[in-house]
Amino acid sequence: MAERLKPDICVIGAGSGGLSVAAAAAAFGVSVVLVEKGQMGGDCLNTGCVPSKSLIAAGKHARAIVQGGAFGVAAPPPEVDFGKVHAHIHGVIAAIAPNDSKERFAGLGVTVIAGVARFKDRKTVVVGNGIEIRARRFVIATGSAPAVPPIPGLQAAQYLTNETVFDLSTRPEHLIVIGAGPVGLELAQAFRRLGAAVTVLEAALPLAREDPECVAVVLEQLRREGIDLRQAVEVVRVEGKGSQISGSQIAGSQIVVVARDAGGEVTISGSHLLVATGRRANIQELDLKRGGIRCVGDAIRVNQGLKTSNRRVYAVGDVTGGAPFTHAANYHAGIVIRNALFRQGAKVNEAAIPRVTFTDPELAQVGLSEAQAKVRGYAIRILRWPLHENDRAQAERTTAGHIKVVTDHRGNILGATIVGAAAGELITTWTLAISQRLNLRAFAGIVVPYPTLAEIGKRAAITYFTPGLTRSWVRRIVGLLRRFG
Repeated sequence: MAERLKPDICVIGAGSGGLSVAAAAAAFGVSVVLVEKGQMGGDCLNTGCVPSKSLIAAGKHARAIVQGGAFGVAAPPPEVDFGKVHAHIHGVIAAIAPNDSKERFAGLGVTVIAGVARFKDRKTVVVGNGIEIRARRFVIATGSAPAVPPIPGLQAAQYLTNETVFDLSTRPEHLIVIGAGPVGLELAQAFRRLGAAVTVLEAALPLAREDPECVAVVLEQLRREGIDLRQAVEVVRVEGKGSQISGSQIAGSQIVVVARDAGGEVTISGSHLLVATGRRANIQELDLKRGGIRCVGDAIRVNQGLKTSNRRVYAVGDVTGGAPFTHAANYHAGIVIRNALFRQGAKVNEAAIPRVTFTDPELAQVGLSEAQAKVRGYAIRILRWPLHENDRAQAERTTAGHIKVVTDHRGNILGATIVGAAAGELITTWTLAISQRLNLRAFAGIVVPYPTLAEIGKRAAITYFTPGLTRSWVRRIVGLLRRFG
């Protein structure tokens, strides 16, 4: 006989969004069942944000040694022990894992069940053949997986994705990357800095979603570091020669990618192939039709309150087809808690969700870009300030990049893009501005510590008011006041 559970909330998926919902609901004394078929912590902890940023950090240290001469610090070229890099990555995962563990959540009062969840009907989810869950509310947080294009020969070539690349314990001699989105370029730069030759192939434009002016700064640096970055290239087929697989490690193999550009077919040979061509929502095993849950493409359709077509069911994070970011999933979790527990009618504000590409220089964006603002019909002003005119950037020799702020004609902030050192940190202030609908006057009057990179934001804001200083009526008022001493 099947075991039957009747919690207030059943969360499907123990990634960032699901864990945030479960922890918050349990903190309010609500009974929670959490179902996860794989590893606790999901993609972010195990195969996404945490390992990728750990790899990037290793590459950054290697790069710092190369750049030491500019500061008068001489050092021999870095010797990379990739086995220790691998150990560093998995050490970071292990250090964070207890926060996402089954034991921690059990201690919070959450019932954690391992297995595949699927809807039996609109009110019931079953796990395996032995457990039925009839909850008042369900939250789908199953995340996403790498989207693999149907390239002839790809499956036989033993390619890597973000789910397997961090298992490498030896450095690739030549890494070929298909896809020049954030994941592809972040990993390409990290592996290049650690000593691998890297070729990136992109069918359209690198970082196509981002501001082209700011993207150009990133691409210039990647090419300067020796990455062979090719755009408008169609991958025709993949050939694997002598492929031998040991776990997730490609050993003694040669990967041949045949591509077509404006000049015809070209052949690129490498030791490893990484596919980074986007993500697809994990919905295949949920049996959503039985649950009365509608989809758009391969993503679950939700309203602004993140409720699906089944009023009992919410969905958060990547599975909704929105921004594939951990912080977006956590933000969604907060919306769901407010709506499911407190009936607040909270709605998602997509404009307030920042995104960051963690290349060096970093690229961060929040709100509307220049192109988006023009499409929406705003009369806009563009404000800029370069890092090369920032004293801290000069001291640290991180002068590539700038801030670009989009405002309406009244100085209301519509969006901001930052390309340069610490852009991911600096964008937070502008995220606050977007979410609170601040005017540039707030930035013009703020006191910013000197010397910090954050000064570029204030300097950009001040330029909005600079034209007014030359107006004749302003000067007449100043002249009149001078007469009074």
